Amino acid sequence: MATGNPYGAHLCYRYEQLKADKVLVISRIADGIWRQVEAVQDTVSETLFEPVIRLGVTGLARSGKTVFITSLVANLLDRGRMPGLLAASEGRIEAAFLQPQPNDTLPRFEYEAHLAALTGRSPHWPDSTRAISELRLSLKVRPNGLLAGLQGPRTVHLDIVDYPGEWLLDLGLMERSYEDWSQETLERIKNRESASEFMGLVSEVDVDKSHDEAVAQDLAKRFAAYLTAARLEGFSDCTPGRFLLPGDLAGSPVLTFAPLPVSGTGARGSLHREMARRFEAYKSRVVQPFFRDHFARIDRQVVLVDALGAIHQGPRAVDDLRHAMSEILTAFRPGKNSFLRGLLGGKRVEKILFAATKADHLHHSQHGKLSAIMQALTRDARNRAQYAGAGTQAMAIASLRATTEATMEHEGTPLDVVRGTLLDSGKEAAFYPGDLPEDPAHLLSPARAGAEKWLDQDYQVMRFAPAPLALKPGDGPPHIRLDRAAEFLIGDRL
Repeated sequence: MATGNPYGAHLCYRYEQLKADKVLVISRIADGIWRQVEAVQDTVSETLFEPVIRLGVTGLARSGKTVFITSLVANLLDRGRMPGLLAASEGRIEAAFLQPQPNDTLPRFEYEAHLAALTGRSPHWPDSTRAISELRLSLKVRPNGLLAGLQGPRTVHLDIVDYPGEWLLDLGLMERSYEDWSQETLERIKNRESASEFMGLVSEVDVDKSHDEAVAQDLAKRFAAYLTAARLEGFSDCTPGRFLLPGDLAGSPVLTFAPLPVSGTGARGSLHREMARRFEAYKSRVVQPFFRDHFARIDRQVVLVDALGAIHQGPRAVDDLRHAMSEILTAFRPGKNSFLRGLLGGKRVEKILFAATKADHLHHSQHGKLSAIMQALTRDARNRAQYAGAGTQAMAIASLRATTEATMEHEGTPLDVVRGTLLDSGKEAAFYPGDLPEDPAHLLSPARAGAEKWLDQDYQVMRFAPAPLALKPGDGPPHIRLDRAAEFLIGDRL
């Protein structure tokens, strides 16, 4: 029986492969053209008909993203506590209402469930952000100035996109090689007690040996355990972020890598080479799609920061937070939007707010100090954004006020405290966290120097439960400076 021509079979295979590659290239070109068409359609629609403000809300662990969004929406629906939002205080917002979100592929932010948790008869803090979600709030606004008598009210849509801050930090990986990321990570964590088990395992690994999946899984598991512990200790730069929030990627090769003491490219088939391949896959298949599909469409951004928690953890946590804030700005493409840039798809984040949350854990006499510390923590990041044209601001806020203020006598002198219900015990308590310094350098200098502890102060943090609320008609939940935050972020578009 005659056999087939092996050269002919090879040519057929190459032909089919080239044809498949051609289809892939055409598909990518078509996808890019369609994205440009969508950008043009969105821009024309928003400019001529109903403007859309896309507000990104993110923050690192325990910074209060869910509470921020819930309280912001509740206070925009019932605006009695929003005098700092000019469109509200001037009475130009005639109505506010929730609408179906525009993106059918994203989960809806569970506003009603979170509000019920905060305002029920036994209030409790809602679950924290685990994945990306979206909510659309529409505002019917009357124009002011010369247009007030010529135009009727228009509808402005506020699309709020909630996503974990760890995902934002991941964008800093895009410009790093596996070798650079490994070196930086191992250097940063080598003296942390929570990393000792992982570092011990790394010291025993031969990176040039053939790849062993059991070894890779063990390394990834120990590294993920370290990241979880580091976040609980108050450290901020915990990347890759999906190791903390794996979702349906749990156990996949794209999340089965860890930093190793490597250099060069590594031998073919080695543990080093396979770890580098998975690191690149993480960037291309996890980080890049999030940036392309969601983050790149954001107009305004708020970054929530638990600065008090970092201060409580000590100088190293504060310096890590400062470094994380600088890394976060590398993810933005700041600059002023224009109509032409919008048509060409060159969107830029126009405004960025860095907000120190939980200001209600301090007496108002210390709020100015917390704002100054926040400004100092983010100075490097803010200067880079301002240079590129984006408006930035730092302030201290409380999305939901859980305490009241009081003054007590302590050793013959008055002491400004806050009162609230302790989350762990349910008991009422008065709390004094310590006196924050007037000069932020008194915190940042020891942090930069790598000090282990604060020399002249011991800063404390209490976990307060939300207070029971009795809201009057037209009033949203009590807060601190949420109205000023809203004015900075969206006031100019109202």
